[in-house]
Amino acid sequence: MFRIFIVADDSEQIRGLRSGLAHKGFSCSVVPCNEKTVEQLQAERGNPPHLVLLDILPARFDSKTLSLSRRIRSEVNIPLIGLVSREIIDNLDSDFSLDDFVVKPWNLDEVVVRIKRILRQTNDLDSKEIMKCGDLVIDSAKYEVSLGGEPIVLTFKEYQLLKFLASNKGKVFTRDALLAKVWGWDYYGGDRTVDVHIRRLRGKIEDRSHSFIDTVRNIGYRFKENV
Repeated sequence: MFRIFIVADDSEQIRGLRSGLAHKGFSCSVVPCNEKTVEQLQAERGNPPHLVLLDILPARFDSKTLSLSRRIRSEVNIPLIGLVSREIIDNLDSDFSLDDFVVKPWNLDEVVVRIKRILRQTNDLDSKEIMKCGDLVIDSAKYEVSLGGEPIVLTFKEYQLLKFLASNKGKVFTRDALLAKVWGWDYYGGDRTVDVHIRRLRGKIEDRSHSFIDTVRNIGYRFKENV
């Protein structure tokens, strides 16, 4: 059974979501949204949730929420879906490290579809446990990436993007193709999201001695074949 953590303040709406997901076959727990949220998630390392739903309230749409979403991704490294109101959609960007988001008032079936899509992507991209590309090592069993033996901290979406490209060495993908394969066709953001994630990924895994991702002008990106 897949475990879902809902990071949110207690409310009738959240209790209804928890109950609805339970009826759909998920094991759900509500974790209070406060300064101890990440510590509570880390305490579950022995049996971590498969996905986190983060309730982003307009009143809490600030640097604290941004910091929390980043910490969930960098320190716990669990797929993250935001629960957002329509009024803040235009202010969402890749800095929030969300894999997807659902607009309130949500439809339970839509929430389930998005959860299953993220879980399916995770399982599909984890078919090979360890992939070595020169000094770059991708360990799917542990969701870890290292370069020259040194650990590299990636967000879950950066990890998915790297794993997908590395699994298809030499093949060129357009931005739209990467959006479809890694983010899903119904992703709300534009193709600039791909450029932002590629830039950040390069900043973490490339230096003067290491180059892994090529930009193919006017087309998209590819992972170098001979690494």
